[in-house]
Amino acid sequence: MTRHFTDIDDLSADELETVLDTAAELKAQVKRDDPHPLLERQTLGMVFEKPSTRTRVSFETGMTQLGGHAIFLGPDDIGLGKREPLHDTARTLSGYVDCAMVRLFDHEDLEELAAHATVPIVNGLTDDAHPCQTLADLLTLRETVGLDAEVAWVGDGNNVAQSFVLGCALAGIDLTVATPAGYGIDEDVLDRAATIGTAPDVTDDPAEAVAGRDAVYTDVWVSMGEEAERETKLAAFEAGGFQVNADLLDDATVLHCLPAHRGEEITEDVLESDRAAVWNQAENRLHAQKGLLAFLLDAL
Repeated sequence: MTRHFTDIDDLSADELETVLDTAAELKAQVKRDDPHPLLERQTLGMVFEKPSTRTRVSFETGMTQLGGHAIFLGPDDIGLGKREPLHDTARTLSGYVDCAMVRLFDHEDLEELAAHATVPIVNGLTDDAHPCQTLADLLTLRETVGLDAEVAWVGDGNNVAQSFVLGCALAGIDLTVATPAGYGIDEDVLDRAATIGTAPDVTDDPAEAVAGRDAVYTDVWVSMGEEAERETKLAAFEAGGFQVNADLLDDATVLHCLPAHRGEEITEDVLESDRAAVWNQAENRLHAQKGLLAFLLDAL
């Protein structure tokens, strides 16, 4: 049976641990300059509707380090859902590549591709979820404060937050989420978190959320595609005190999935401080995704 990765809870808790263990070992091998061609002669198709720095470079570099090859297909290359039906694209790609990573707007398009593909489909981001980022987040927490840490999310209940909520539930992390009214985590995501582990505590008070926490995670207040809502969202988040700054924090480790809007959701001094783990977090996209690809392609 083909395994897809549409969101983080496509993995069981044990499988998540396996992927993180593999990622940690592969990261160590990179640091030792030890070759690890686990996916020799295998090809990853990379389908992009949305632009990206970290997603493209980490997947393409990861496949090279694993001994395989990656093919970039941008919006002008594939015309997803325009030149032919999505299910035709899924079946065609399945005849060429060993795995496909897709970075899309509509989560339903991802599910349509997965329903018809006979090779693993990996969610590189949709408007609903960003599970590859969550793998990197969990690897970073494991390396810094440990997975038994108490963690806070402060900001928008966006796609990154929603996958992170599920990832924390799966990993057994004590999570508190602070969002302004109207910008919270979807109820169905909270229900899924409760099913696989423990749903986070939810508040609209960022100071309450971060008090005594080992790590604090934030992301941009205005995501890609939400530009028309920018002024409304900024006003809501600024009024609620959701900026991660020195006044809000004690000595917690700080996470951010990048790109950051300095002076909005996070201040320059916090982002550039010793407490920020964001650059290691960004690097961990590479290692976590390699662990995932090796798992999905039965290379362990």
